[in-house]
Amino acid sequence: MSPDNSIGSILCPNCGKLISASAESCVHCGAKNPNLWGLAGHLRNLFGGQTSFIPIIAATCIGLYVISLLLDPKAIMQPRGFMGLLAPSGRSLYNLGMTGDISLNNGRWWTLITAIYLHGGLLHIAFNVLWIRQLGPHVEEFYGVSRSFLIFTIAGVAGFILSSYAGNQFTLGASGSIFGLLGALVHYGRKRGGAFGTAIYKQTGQWAIVLFIFGFLFPNIDNFAHAGGFIGGYLAATVLGFTEIKRETRQHQMLALAAIGITVVSFLLNLIG
Repeated sequence: MSPDNSIGSILCPNCGKLISASAESCVHCGAKNPNLWGLAGHLRNLFGGQTSFIPIIAATCIGLYVISLLLDPKAIMQPRGFMGLLAPSGRSLYNLGMTGDISLNNGRWWTLITAIYLHGGLLHIAFNVLWIRQLGPHVEEFYGVSRSFLIFTIAGVAGFILSSYAGNQFTLGASGSIFGLLGALVHYGRKRGGAFGTAIYKQTGQWAIVLFIFGFLFPNIDNFAHAGGFIGGYLAATVLGFTEIKRETRQHQMLALAAIGITVVSFLLNLIG
């Protein structure tokens, strides 16, 4: 039975302690307006319950991949080599929000976010969705849902910024965000220490090295986006902290909600921009 947000008591979304539902500030941690006009319980249910963004992210990537194929069906069967199997056309991907030097020079800043969810072929999306589902649950376990989504988004944007700065005209895909998840796990293992932390650090560090090497062995891999994503994810994790040293707060939840809003707005801008 959920607490009544108009009378009685609630749990402060910042520190998790019991306070009056009508309190203007938490008597324990000093957080202002802990009731958030009745939204505190909804935020806690959204980000602090069993909800996971991993299936939503994976489904969004798959859905947009299918749409990108349907926008230009004639391009599907054009021969583009093994790595280009079932690749959408460049026009479809640009219209859906592919990023890079050209898009950003045209003022399409929102593509730094929309491009995270776009992919250039069957193998590309299969590989990325596999790693999202492999790494995502571990990051959510150690950092919580809201911080994990922030890390995923920040890392993807950071990867594309570095890629564009390096002169890549077109780029897309969730691999920068995936390297950000790896960076977050490496930070967790290094910071936590002990037998468990060391094992996480070694395992994820090895994965990162293998994936970086993989990127240099195959053509058309955006290694700058990988590097930028790893750095962005590691730094974001350092600033945000993980659950064992700092529980998720209302601020984390509000930032994650803002990131969701910006993502939605970015796709809307894509329709008119």
